[in-house]
Amino acid sequence: MTFITLDSILSFLAHLGTGFGLILAGLVVFALTTKYSERKLIKEGNVAVALKLWGKAIGLAIVIYTVWANSVNLLDAFIWGLVGILAQVLAFWTFEYVLTPGVNLEKEVENGNLAIGISLFSASLVVGIIVAASLTY
Repeated sequence: MTFITLDSILSFLAHLGTGFGLILAGLVVFALTTKYSERKLIKEGNVAVALKLWGKAIGLAIVIYTVWANSVNLLDAFIWGLVGILAQVLAFWTFEYVLTPGVNLEKEVENGNLAIGISLFSASLVVGIIVAASLTY
């Protein structure tokens, strides 16, 4: 009895590469809207920025996981992955810029406000779970 075939290994690698590519694309879209270098601030020890960034990455991964679990093939997964990432980005921007107009969250995180960093980390998870749940069909 054969459990692992070349086709299954190639399918795994295709999904793995596509999944990481989609997460990277989502993080790039988020980074393009940030006025500061997240990488630089994280290297300097800014925990709030690290929490914000990795919360987004985990939220995107939750979306990708749901899409992969419910897709019929790689193309279907890729298309719905793009839709999920777009929804995640738009929902997070709505939270960050529309629902909190009196607070400059970006500046607070840049200044190392850990409470804001944790809040944005948590918001990213919540948004990721809601978007992921919305992609189940």
